[in-house]
Amino acid sequence: MDASRRRAVAVRLGGPAAALVCSLALTTGCSGQTTASAAKERQEGSTAQAAAPRAASDLQDDYQKVINDVLPSVVQIQAGADLGSGIVYDDQGHVVTNAHVVGEERAFRVTTAGSEQPQRARLVYSYPEQDLAVIKLDRPPDGLKAARFGDSAKVDVGQIVLAMGSPLGLSSSVTQGIVSATGRTVSEGRGDGGTGATLANMVQTSAAINPGNSGGALVDLDSRVIGIPTLAATGIGGADSQAPGIGFAIPASMVKTVADQIIEDGKVTDSGRAALGITGRTIVDDRFRPAGVAVVEVTGGGAADEAGIEAGDVITRLGDTDVTTITSLAEALAEREPGDEVKVTFTRDGDERTAEVTLGKQ
Repeated sequence: MDASRRRAVAVRLGGPAAALVCSLALTTGCSGQTTASAAKERQEGSTAQAAAPRAASDLQDDYQKVINDVLPSVVQIQAGADLGSGIVYDDQGHVVTNAHVVGEERAFRVTTAGSEQPQRARLVYSYPEQDLAVIKLDRPPDGLKAARFGDSAKVDVGQIVLAMGSPLGLSSSVTQGIVSATGRTVSEGRGDGGTGATLANMVQTSAAINPGNSGGALVDLDSRVIGIPTLAATGIGGADSQAPGIGFAIPASMVKTVADQIIEDGKVTDSGRAALGITGRTIVDDRFRPAGVAVVEVTGGGAADEAGIEAGDVITRLGDTDVTTITSLAEALAEREPGDEVKVTFTRDGDERTAEVTLGKQ
């Protein structure tokens, strides 16, 4: 073999061998710089591994602090044969809950935190239009703890929340999730005790909400109630096919507005909800599809009356929103405020007309 060929062979054999030696040097730390880098990586890895359980432990501590702070303010309500939840509103024994929890009952048995015997309570006022009610304990026990309510405007999507109540009669139960969305408009059914109300600005959450959770507390990690769990979404099969991870809570701001008025005046004097001032019903077309809301009665001096809308008219549009059912009309109104001016489209004797309406209060 000549010299040039011998050199070529040496190059081919030497390449992989050199790479192998270099690789071994990196793993064993044969240079000072490589050793320092490896040590730094090991230290950072150890720090990250140690931080992970600490972070989990800190979050668990946060959960337990919130539970210890708020759960004593969550009660179980027995209304006839039905069970629901409620929140202690003040130290006078007022408890806020859902209107569909109290139903048609006027007297209740309320089990407070740390109490073995239910307390008697009576209805102060129920406001089905917002699915809220206030009851009052006859003899508030010593040490009754009122919950703290947060600011609904500061509720953010992704925020960690806990739902507290008595699902399926299991008192003092807690589930966790996040705020999935805000500003939802949701309509209740009238079956299974629902009020049929259309509720605006609802907080959507992934925290599990089951029958019995209604009227309880949706709480942030600052131990503040940000809403009252009220509804769980259902699938195509209806109430028997609950959609997991989709629940809704009435925002704390509306809860406080309604509860304060009930406690002060014995009723709701200003709901903050827009109203058209009519009684209506859904009508269908010749193919039995919903086609609008027929005005059955007009409230004298109300918004519709002032705008010239009459009984017998069929409302088909509110602003830019099509109206096909009484529920769709309620949802369109839920997006508005009293005093808003809106164009209402309707038919009268087959002719389409419009009217500028200044919305009133519900």
